Amino acid sequence: MAKRIDLDNPPDAFLSFWRERHLCTLTTLRRDGTPHVVPVGVTYDAEARVARVITGKGTRKVAHLLDGPGPVAVCQVDGRRWVTLEGRATVRADRDSVADAERRYTERYKAPRANPDRVVIEIAVTRATGNAVFDPDPDSDSGAQSAG
Repeated sequence: MAKRIDLDNPPDAFLSFWRERHLCTLTTLRRDGTPHVVPVGVTYDAEARVARVITGKGTRKVAHLLDGPGPVAVCQVDGRRWVTLEGRATVRADRDSVADAERRYTERYKAPRANPDRVVIEIAVTRATGNAVFDPDPDSDSGAQSAG
């Protein structure tokens, strides 16, 4: 059962999960409102509540956001553990933002290949949901539902 994660006081297991190396998906919206889902590497800064995706400026995911900040979601899954971060995304092309995102990506994954057209999608995270393994109280109700 999905549970809302308190971004003001996230559980240690949630924070650890975002330091582990896992691929994620990024969902953006096409102009017709349909979802566009692609695999990406994501870094998450819990203090700033910002998730970052590095990519090329000519990608569809960037094109979907060029009209201004748009709603997006990133999802990370490992077995039965999963978390979705939702928020509004902005594309940044300035060298400082890109360099910071590349540094964070290198810490979590590995050094990205050279790309002179790289930009960063910055997601101002407003909501996080995940399964019960991220519940800060292991003795709390696991979300079992009655059959009635």
